[in-house]
Amino acid sequence: MSLQTQIPILDLQPQIQAHWDEFNAAFQRVMRSGQFILGPEEKAFEQECATYLGVKHAIGLNSGTDALYIALRALGIGPGDEVITTPFTFFATAEAISHVGATPVFVDIEEDSFNLNPGLIEAAITARTKAIIPVHLFGRPCDMGRILAIAEKHGLKIVEDCAQSFGATWNGKQTGSMGAFGCFSFFPTKNLSAFGDGGMLTTDDETLAAEARMLRAHGSRKKYHNEAVGYNSRLDELHAAMLRVKLPHIDEWNTQRRAVAQGYHDQLSSNPSLVLPKIVDGHVFHQFTVRVKAGRRDEVQAALAQAGIGTMVYYPLPIHHLKLYLESHAATRCPVAEQAAKEVLSLPIWPEMDKSFVIDRLKSSMAISCL
Repeated sequence: MSLQTQIPILDLQPQIQAHWDEFNAAFQRVMRSGQFILGPEEKAFEQECATYLGVKHAIGLNSGTDALYIALRALGIGPGDEVITTPFTFFATAEAISHVGATPVFVDIEEDSFNLNPGLIEAAITARTKAIIPVHLFGRPCDMGRILAIAEKHGLKIVEDCAQSFGATWNGKQTGSMGAFGCFSFFPTKNLSAFGDGGMLTTDDETLAAEARMLRAHGSRKKYHNEAVGYNSRLDELHAAMLRVKLPHIDEWNTQRRAVAQGYHDQLSSNPSLVLPKIVDGHVFHQFTVRVKAGRRDEVQAALAQAGIGTMVYYPLPIHHLKLYLESHAATRCPVAEQAAKEVLSLPIWPEMDKSFVIDRLKSSMAISCL
């Protein structure tokens, strides 16, 4: 590998090339079948995911965003209701709450995990609160023990946002198996990814599963007998077939991601200007996100770009600072999330990454930036 080689934040090509024949066979199988929506591949993938995740029902959808919408709708959450969530996540989490007419209530995050701070949840609960959406950000599970206890105490539903955490575990339980619903994304950058958009809902509740399946098909349990205004949200057969190729490898890939994370720790933990994410049990490192101190995040990112190393800022604004929510959440204060947005920088990570090469380039670049 040349020293001039550009290092992206994510490289999907090694995974594609390693399993090319399997992907090609899956593609041919679907194309020859003539079944492209809700066929045997999708049904098989649902069952395989349910088995892997340890849930009774897995429901394939068009996207992780749709999974959030449909979960809230199936739970009967709507206008006048409040849903507690984190301000430090992708917009879709809050968007789904607003989409069903409810109000997102933003609670600050833990400094070391970037996840919703359980110690602040109860103070945000009102008579209108109906649910909590914890987000397992960057592949690190939330403290589900405390969150579940709070939900049970106050009669609230839990919708787990697992968009970045497929295969992550908390106390041996898969994320997506502990709430009323788990919401997964198979966007191409995810740990388990489709070749386009895709998503899934998981639940152990028979009634909720039936409601979600009804909503994903234009609000109908029987074709042309629509009973609600629903969605057109089905996981395509081609995506399901490709995901079936990948699913048996997810534990191996997540283990490799943890090895990359460990490599970063081994080489960068002595740098006083960086705060590295902790390697805790169950973390699958969808992203390896550091904090750059002293207001130098943008300078470091520019130096790394100059050295050919791709990085991303997830996320430059907490959601309550987005223009859409500024007026309605003028009184919201989430100082930890607000500070994180100024400091976070995600470094390259993928299972097959040559971590020694990347870390050498990274350290050299950081020396250039005078850290």
